Amino acid sequence: MKLTLVGAGPGDPDLITVKGIRALQAADVIMYDALVHPALLDHCRPDALKVYVGKRRGAYSCMQEDINPLIVHYARQYGHVVRLKGGDSFVFGRGYEEIEFARQHGIETAVVPGISSSYAVPASAGIPLTTRGLSESFWVVTGTTKAGQLSADLRLAAQSSATVVVLMGMHKLAEIMSVFTDFGKTETPVAIIQNGTLPDEQIVIGNVETIMEKVNETGIGNPAIIVVGEVAGLPNSQTTAVAEAISQHLSETK
Repeated sequence: MKLTLVGAGPGDPDLITVKGIRALQAADVIMYDALVHPALLDHCRPDALKVYVGKRRGAYSCMQEDINPLIVHYARQYGHVVRLKGGDSFVFGRGYEEIEFARQHGIETAVVPGISSSYAVPASAGIPLTTRGLSESFWVVTGTTKAGQLSADLRLAAQSSATVVVLMGMHKLAEIMSVFTDFGKTETPVAIIQNGTLPDEQIVIGNVETIMEKVNETGIGNPAIIVVGEVAGLPNSQTTAVAEAISQHLSETK
């Protein structure tokens, strides 16, 4: 009996690790989340059992309290379970909870780290989270805590000069921007990246004061990452080209 936690990466199926692919090839059961690219399942054995346990706001959701015992059930019945989770399972992925639950039930565990969307998605869009003379560090904050509230860390992050990356925060975007407004950062650049690293990636760029209007104009939404900081305003070919294309499309449809 074994559980292997595998980080699937930020979206592009080529961004999973070689070790992650090997784990998929060896698995008897693969339990995968909503943000896992379906092409990754092609690495599994034909006889492997594939179980969707997606957790996604506004859609079918398998509760964590159900997933944990399912892992134990499948490990006991089939042998090797791979839990395939988007990004890195230890970055807002509740991976540690699953590992601990399995260990408590006598199941061997292993972790294969994944490329986190928190830094990979901005990078794919040409946005560096740190760059000399502009940003020396970055925060990664969840947009919603278990209690459904904004993290208290967001107010601390907003007071710093660091780049702030917010995951799972689009449904609280106005509230998040108000935090930065409270600290006089209305002109701070903001980038929102939807479907990062994938062919249908979309990017909207504005600032704390204007980003809500731009989001409403473009209809950009989940799954998306919010980047707040001076680095989001750096000129680069990818974000500029996308932003200009969206702006032109909007002007033509008015």
